[in-house]
Amino acid sequence: MNSRRQFLTASATALLASTVTSANPKKFPYAEFEQRMARKNFQGMTKDMLPTPCMVVDIDLFEKNLKTMADYAKTAPILLRPHVKVHKSVDIAKRQMALGAIGITAATIAESELMSNGGIKGVLWTKQPASFNNVLRAVALSKKDPTFMFVVDDYAVVANVEEAAAAAKVKCKVVVSVFAGLTRQGIANGQPALELAQKVAASKQMSFEGYMAYSGAASHTKGWTARRKKSADDLAGVNETVALSKKAGLPVGIVSGGSTGTYNMDHELGLTELECGSYVFMDSIYRQVGGKSDDATYTDFESSMSVLTTVDSKHHAGQVTTDYGNKAMAQLTDLVKGKTWLQVDKQGAEYGLLKWKDGGGEIKVGDRVEIYCSNLDMSTNCYDRYYIAKGNDIVDVWPIMGRAGAAQR
Repeated sequence: MNSRRQFLTASATALLASTVTSANPKKFPYAEFEQRMARKNFQGMTKDMLPTPCMVVDIDLFEKNLKTMADYAKTAPILLRPHVKVHKSVDIAKRQMALGAIGITAATIAESELMSNGGIKGVLWTKQPASFNNVLRAVALSKKDPTFMFVVDDYAVVANVEEAAAAAKVKCKVVVSVFAGLTRQGIANGQPALELAQKVAASKQMSFEGYMAYSGAASHTKGWTARRKKSADDLAGVNETVALSKKAGLPVGIVSGGSTGTYNMDHELGLTELECGSYVFMDSIYRQVGGKSDDATYTDFESSMSVLTTVDSKHHAGQVTTDYGNKAMAQLTDLVKGKTWLQVDKQGAEYGLLKWKDGGGEIKVGDRVEIYCSNLDMSTNCYDRYYIAKGNDIVDVWPIMGRAGAAQR
C-alpha cells in the first residue's frame, strides 16, 4: 500500500506535468531539460525555457563572423590559426577549420590537449612549458599528435624539453616566442632570438618551426590608423629577427601573431598567420576600438553572443535585481542588448543590477534580458555550455571545455 507521502508526491508530479505540458504547451517539465540536452532534442525549445544566467549564441551572426574572417584570410592572403581561449569549444574550432583555418592556438596545455583529442590538427600552444608537469604533457602530446607545436623563450625550458623528449623518443615542433610590445613573454629580438632559434634547430629532439610575436597592446589601440602604427612598431623587431635568421641560413616556417583588432593590417607587417579569437563573438570593449574608417564603433564583426539573465526583484525606484552577478562575471562595461536605456551594475555574488538611464521602457520581474559581456575570455570561463539560437528558437548546445582546476590547465 502506498503511503500518504508517496500519494501526495505522485499527485504533485502528475499535476506539474499536466500543468506544464497541457495548460502551458510552450513549456515542458524541468525534469526533461537535461535529458533533451543530452539527446539534442530541441523541438519547441525557446530562450524563455533556459536556466539563467547562461550564454546564448546567435547562430546566424556567429556564422557570418566566421565567414567574414575566413574570406578575408583567403583574399589578403594570410593563414588563419584562430585562438580558442575565447570560446573553449571543439564544436567552434571544427567550424573554423572547415572554413579554411590551418589549426588553432591555445593558451593552456589543457586547451591544447582537448582540441587535439577532439580531432583538431595544427594546435599551437602559446605559452612555454615552464613547469615539469607541462614539459611532460607537451612532450606526450607531441608524441601523440605530431602536428602539435608549442613556444619557448628560455634556454632552461629548451634544455628541459630536450631531456624529456629524448626520454620519450619524440621530436617536438617548437616556435620561438619573441618580444612584440607585451612584457609578459618573448625573448629579445635580433641576435638573442636568433641564437635561441639556432639552439632549438640544432637539437635532435626539436624542430624549429618559426617565430611567434603577439602584439597584444596593439589589438585594443583605438582608431585603425593608430592601431596600425602600434602594430607596425611592435612587429618591427620580429621582422629584424626573421631577416637575420634567413641571412644565417635558418629557415623560418611561420611568423604567428595578430588579433581581431589587427587582422586586416598584419599581413602587410610581416606575419604569415593570424591568431585572432574574439571575432567569433565580439565583446562590448572590443567594439569600442573603431574600424578601418576610424569610426567610433568597430563593426567588422557582429555581437553574436550574449548572457541571458532574469529579472528577479523590483522594489526600488530606477532599478531591478537580476541573477547576473559577480560569479557570472557581470561588469560595469557590459551592454544590454536592444535596451540602451538600461545600465549594468553589480550587487553581489549571485545578484546583478540593472539601472534606468534617461527614457526607456518598462521592465518587470520575470523578464529576460540579454547582456553583451565586456571580456569574452573571462566570461566564458564561468559557464558550462553555449545554447545556440536561431531567432528565439534553441537549435543546438555546445559544451565549454577545459576550464576547471589545475589538473585541466
